Amino acid sequence: MGNILVIDDEREVGTFFQHLLEGRGNKVKLGFSGEDFFQLIQQYKFDLAFIDVKLPDANGLNLLKQLKRSCPSCKAVVMTGYSTVKTAVEAIKHGANDYIEKPFDDIEQLERLIDELLSDGPLSSQDDMYKLAETLGFIVGTNKEMNDLLKLAYKIAKKNVNVLIEGETGTGKEVLAHFIHNASMRYDQPFIGVNCGAVSETLLESELFGHEKGAFTGAVKEKKGIFEIANRGTLFLDEIGEASLATQVKLLRVLETGEYIRVGGETIRKTNTRIIAASHVNLAKAVEEKTFREDLLYRLDVVKLTIPPLRERLEDLPILIDYFLKKLNTPLSFSEDCISRMKQYHWPGNVRELYNVVKRAVTLAEGETEVITVDYLPEKLKVPLHLGQVSNNKRSTKDEVEDLEAYLQKWMNGVLALWKNSDRLDLEQVISSVKELETKIGRSFVMKMLKETLGNRKEAAERLNISVRTLRYLLKEKGADPKA
Repeated sequence: MGNILVIDDEREVGTFFQHLLEGRGNKVKLGFSGEDFFQLIQQYKFDLAFIDVKLPDANGLNLLKQLKRSCPSCKAVVMTGYSTVKTAVEAIKHGANDYIEKPFDDIEQLERLIDELLSDGPLSSQDDMYKLAETLGFIVGTNKEMNDLLKLAYKIAKKNVNVLIEGETGTGKEVLAHFIHNASMRYDQPFIGVNCGAVSETLLESELFGHEKGAFTGAVKEKKGIFEIANRGTLFLDEIGEASLATQVKLLRVLETGEYIRVGGETIRKTNTRIIAASHVNLAKAVEEKTFREDLLYRLDVVKLTIPPLRERLEDLPILIDYFLKKLNTPLSFSEDCISRMKQYHWPGNVRELYNVVKRAVTLAEGETEVITVDYLPEKLKVPLHLGQVSNNKRSTKDEVEDLEAYLQKWMNGVLALWKNSDRLDLEQVISSVKELETKIGRSFVMKMLKETLGNRKEAAERLNISVRTLRYLLKEKGADPKA
């Protein structure tokens, strides 16, 4: 039993909730506008609120933010139509516990959600979330961004929406896709993954849609495609950005209609497959470059999850190492000096590269020592490479202005050390460090000019012959895009 607030401009929705909730012993207050919302939260305390994202006089997201300020303990659910699912996902990021789509087809599921939110269910649910993630090998550690990512993935897993996962190579995109599948209502149905960049255009179409006998040379018998096999399950399209434009057109048709035709066939087939797509490249940029269809991106990007690179969550390095050591079933441990050296590395291959480093070190050290030292690390980690070290240090505004010369000297020393002394090196890391150098120099000049103009951004931008938008971008401010 709880005090529940319902805000929706459709009176029949309010009547429905009042009948449903009061019939279960709850006290309900109805509001039909933003004005009603503000009056009600001033007069009453609520345990749970249902808020429509679109009201005639208010934005549901703004009401949610106000609710969280006025009554932080109040649970919140936003109500939305399919076309505003993106808004609902934003609401979850701003503190909503869940979202539901109108019309409410599954009343039993809605009742379960209400019971869970009015009880201690979310706590046990959160425990289940972390246990599932660890079981599947998606280790989030203590990093806030990773924890927020997992919570969002867990909430949208039970929704029948497509998901786009972005992140650098080796960050764990497929593992996250497995997590979403196992946390969804489709967990007992097939999960099938295909790498769109690993097969040719013809073979990819055959893999996805199947083919009829004689459809092409070598098609000696008919074959079911993944959309047919994974019906009611999940299809993971890895490196979706590598799919040809012709294949993208056919994928778009499936996403729009749920229909497809086998290669060489004429019969229209139906599928109810959930799509989770992944890419290590920025698909929005690929759209600008005309290598990816904008309409397909729109269909895939209902919910976008971005996995941060390992270098941005180095506080989790010891946790990840411990997990890998348990996975390798070894009593060995890493010395503090060894972990410190590993934290200075840039990790262009991310978590996958870390696992390979741990596995290599364990293989070399077993039978020789109980504690893995720097000697068992690969050469690329032994060199005191300042490229990664400098980029990972968080510096104050004063440091940004004053230490450019020292940064440049360290950067140059690091490159020269690799040039002169290393037989083997990671060229991708070096190229990445050049891009970081460019960013560092740009940011330093911006900070220096802001200091000279007493923080006047317009004047600083004019002196640097750049736009204010570019200046904000160089400062890494949210929402800033120099191309927008």
